Amino acid sequence: MSTTTPAHRTGVRVRVQQFGTFLSNMVMPNIGAFIAWGLITALFIETGWLTSMAIGEDPGSWVAKIGGWGDFAGGGIVGPMIVYLLPVLIGATGGRIVYDTRGGVVGAIATMGVIAGSEVPMFLGAMIMGPLGGWSMKRIDALWDGKIRPGFEMLVNNFSAGIWGGILASVGFFAVGPAVTRFSELAETVVDTLVDAGLLPLTSILIEPAKVLFLNNAINHGVLTPLGTNQALEDGKSVLFLLEANPGPGLGLLLAFMVFGKGLARASAPGAAIIHFLGGIHEIYFPYVLMKPKLILAMIGGGMTGVFINVAFDSGLRAPAAPGSIFAVYAQTASDSYLGVTLSVLGAATVTFLIAAVLLKTDRSDDEADLATATSAMESMKGKRSVASSALVGSSGDAPAITSIVFACDAGMGSSAMGASVLRRKIDAAGLTDVTVVNQAIANLTDTYGLVVTHRDLTARAEQRTPSAVHVSVDDFMGSPRYDEIVEMLQESDRGAPASGAAPASDTAGAGGAAGTKVSALELGAVALDGTATTRDGAITEAGELLVTTGAVEASYVEAMHERERSVSTHMGNLLAIPHGTNEAKSAIRRTALSFVRYPEGIDWNGKRAEFVIGIAGAGQDHLDLLRRIAAVFVDEGRVERLRAARTAEEVRDLLEAEHG
Repeated sequence: MSTTTPAHRTGVRVRVQQFGTFLSNMVMPNIGAFIAWGLITALFIETGWLTSMAIGEDPGSWVAKIGGWGDFAGGGIVGPMIVYLLPVLIGATGGRIVYDTRGGVVGAIATMGVIAGSEVPMFLGAMIMGPLGGWSMKRIDALWDGKIRPGFEMLVNNFSAGIWGGILASVGFFAVGPAVTRFSELAETVVDTLVDAGLLPLTSILIEPAKVLFLNNAINHGVLTPLGTNQALEDGKSVLFLLEANPGPGLGLLLAFMVFGKGLARASAPGAAIIHFLGGIHEIYFPYVLMKPKLILAMIGGGMTGVFINVAFDSGLRAPAAPGSIFAVYAQTASDSYLGVTLSVLGAATVTFLIAAVLLKTDRSDDEADLATATSAMESMKGKRSVASSALVGSSGDAPAITSIVFACDAGMGSSAMGASVLRRKIDAAGLTDVTVVNQAIANLTDTYGLVVTHRDLTARAEQRTPSAVHVSVDDFMGSPRYDEIVEMLQESDRGAPASGAAPASDTAGAGGAAGTKVSALELGAVALDGTATTRDGAITEAGELLVTTGAVEASYVEAMHERERSVSTHMGNLLAIPHGTNEAKSAIRRTALSFVRYPEGIDWNGKRAEFVIGIAGAGQDHLDLLRRIAAVFVDEGRVERLRAARTAEEVRDLLEAEHG
C-alpha cells in the first residue's frame, strides 16, 4: 500500500501555491486599474452615484458620456476599460512574468485576439494567452539564439515577435476566445445555480482553509476576480468579490483572541485586528489559525454566515476590494448593497467570534501564544539555543556576519512588508546599523541574502530560491520571538567578528593567499571601464570571458551564467547586474573571483537599466561575502557616483573592496 509522506504533501502544497501565485501575480500588479474602473463605474453608469443625484439624467450630459450608457464596449470609459484595458494589462503582465518585456508585448498581442473573438471580458483568456505568448516566444528565440549575423538582431527580433504575435492573436480569435466564452458561461451558470439553490455559502468550506495555506491571493485574484467582473458587468455588482475579501471572519477571530487568548497571542491581537480590518492585510490572522488548526471551524462558520447574508440581501461589490480593508469594501459596494454588506461583515465577525470563543475557552493547551513562543520558553528554561539560533552563528563560531536580511511572503506586499518593518525596528534599536532588512515576494527572491525570514508554511518555497541563505521560520508576523533571537544572534555574531584590519575567513589562506594576508577577488585584468556589449546576453558573455581570461573559471562557466539568467534575473536594481553561474557549475570555478564591466550608455537588462555588470564566481560559500560587499557599495549613491567617475582599474577595485564608504 502506498503512503503519502509529509515531504510529498509539502511538495504538492508548494506546487499548488506556486501555481496560485502565478495566477494572482498577473492580476495583483494591475489592481489599481481595477479600482479605477470600479470607481468610474460607481460614479458614472446609469445607476451610479452621480446619476442617482440627477446630475446625469440627460443622456447628452458629460456624466452619461463618460459612463457610455447602453453600449457594452463603446460610447464612454466604462466599457472600453473592462473590455480592452484590463484584459490587455493582465495578458501583458503574464507574458512579462514568463519572458520579460518581449514576452509582455507578445502576450498583449495574443490577448487582443481572444478579446476580439469573445462576447465577454476576457480575463480568463488573458491569463491563458499572456503566459502562452511569453513562453512560446521564449522558446522560439532559443532556436536561433547566437546564430543571428551581427547587424540583423533588431530585424529578426522585431519581425519574429510581430509574426508570432499575429499567429497567436488569430488562434485566440478563432479558438481560445470562443472556448473561454463557453467556459465563462458555464461557470456563471454554476454560480447562479449555487445561488438559486442556496448553496453558495458552502464555498467557504474550501475557501477558508485554502486562505490560511497562503492561497488567498490565488483564490481572490486568480479565480473570483475574473468571474466576479463578468457578473458585475451584467448585473452591476457581484457577490463573488466578497467570498474571500470579507474582513468579518478575521476580525471575529482576533476579537476572540483579545478576550480569550493567552500570552503573546492575546497581547498582539488588538494590533493585528487593526491591520486586518482597516489595513486589509488578511494574512495577519493566518498564524492564529495555524497555531490552533481547530479554529478553522470558526473561520468556516463566519465565512458561510457572511456569504449567506449577502445572498439573502442580494448584495455585492462593483469591483474587487483590494486590499481587503473595510474602506476598500465600502468604496466598491454597489449603491443598493450597503445594508447587506454591513450585515454580512458584522454577522461573519459575530459567528466567528462565538465559535472561536468556545474553542479557546475549552482549550487546555498551556502554550503562551504559538509554537515559536513555546519553543522560546523551553529554551529559556533549559538554557539551550534553538536550531535557528545555532544556524545563525554556525557551529564553528567564525561564520561571516549576516548583513542582509529579506522577509519574504507570497506576494511581497502584505505580511512581508509588515514583518520586515517590525524586524527592522528591532535591529535598529539594537544599534546594528550595518544590517539591511528588506521585503520581497518569494517568486522574486535571488540567492543574494544572508538570512531569509518566512512563515513556516512558505519556508520550503523560499529554500528553493535561496539555498545558500540561513532560513528562519516564524508563526507570528507581529511579535514572533524569533525576531528577538535573530537580533541576539546578530549581536553575538557582530561581537565575534574579526577586529578592524583582520582579514575575514574568505580572504585568508585557503582562498589562495598566505595566512593573515588579504587576497583581492577582483584582478585588475578583470576590469573593463568601457564595455563593448549592447545587450544583456552580450554583457553576461563579456563579464564571463573576463573571468575566464584571468583563470578564475573554466570556459563552460560562461554558459552557466546564461543558464542562471534564464531562470532568475540577476539585475539587482541601482543600475547593477551580477550575473553568475548555477550551483551545478561550481565545479567549473577554480577560485573565487569578480569581474567588473562598466557601460556608461547603459544596458537594457530585462527592461531595467544596468550600467555596472559584475560577474561573480564563488567557490564554496565565499560568494555570499562578495555579494554583501557589493550590495553595500550600491546602496550608497556616493560610492556609485565614484564608480561612474573612476578612471583606472585600481580605483574600481579600491571602491568595491573598501570595508566602509
